[in-house]
Amino acid sequence: MCFFEEMDIPQPEINLHVGSGNHGKTTGLMLERIEEVILDRKPDAFLVYGDTNSTLAGALAASKLHIPVAHVEAGLRSYMMLMPEEQNRRLTDHLSTWLFCPTQTAVDNLRKEGITDGKSTVKPDADKKQVVMTGDIMYEVSLYYRERSNIQINEKDFILLTIHRAENTDNTARLAAIVQVINDLSSYRFVFPVHPRTKKILEQEKLVFASHVKMIEPVGYLEMIAYEAACSAVLTDSGGVQKEAFFFQKPCITMRDSTEWVELVTAGWNTLTGADADSIISAIQNLYIPPEHPQLYGDGHCAEKIITCLQ
Repeated sequence: MCFFEEMDIPQPEINLHVGSGNHGKTTGLMLERIEEVILDRKPDAFLVYGDTNSTLAGALAASKLHIPVAHVEAGLRSYMMLMPEEQNRRLTDHLSTWLFCPTQTAVDNLRKEGITDGKSTVKPDADKKQVVMTGDIMYEVSLYYRERSNIQINEKDFILLTIHRAENTDNTARLAAIVQVINDLSSYRFVFPVHPRTKKILEQEKLVFASHVKMIEPVGYLEMIAYEAACSAVLTDSGGVQKEAFFFQKPCITMRDSTEWVELVTAGWNTLTGADADSIISAIQNLYIPPEHPQLYGDGHCAEKIITCLQ
């Protein structure tokens, strides 16, 4: 079942037919083909989400044609320009007219770069932007689908593991260190939905997990949130999984050197370890659930606020 069916959302009206490839090639192809769509459909505005190559391609295509851009999940920063996502999100923010921020931290990040709300009574534009703290659309999605998921997970007392970030998978030394430290943590059980790209690299580098790590095929969104609800903790390098762990009130350990979701670290729900073995071991051995679960990501009405603003 494809995720459109799983999540009961409409199939896309347009397929750009851009497959995988190097960043420049795929971004360039998307830029060209999105431009064709815009010229054909002549939209009043163009909405992009997140920090993918398609986000940047869409923002560039629209802004070059003087179509105002709305960026959902604006203002996030890892302050690591080596990350393609960081490049995409920064450029998109500076091209956008409407910047819909998930957190106050995101609003503050934009202010540091000179991007502030124009406080304009007239229609905003790319030079006089509208910056709005809407809350996080992922939180709203989580609330919506957790009520509709009836998937049962039979695993007990396990740590949910995900590894896919390029800073770990493309660096053999980091990936080998992560595999080794997880293998050393033999008194814990891990469930690891393996990303196809990660699986390929593990095989190429002959890196093998021990038997206490249960490797499974990639799972769909509904099954993933079921695993997040059932686990005792999360060990990840993902951006979204960090937040989802928080939504389900599970402590998270993030194997990255920085995170966009700094408020999770401040609140004690997320621990940054990088690929350092001692830090990962210490974080897992000292897992705890903080006494407070603050409302960091809004009230679950993000989409409504975005629609109201655009109207």
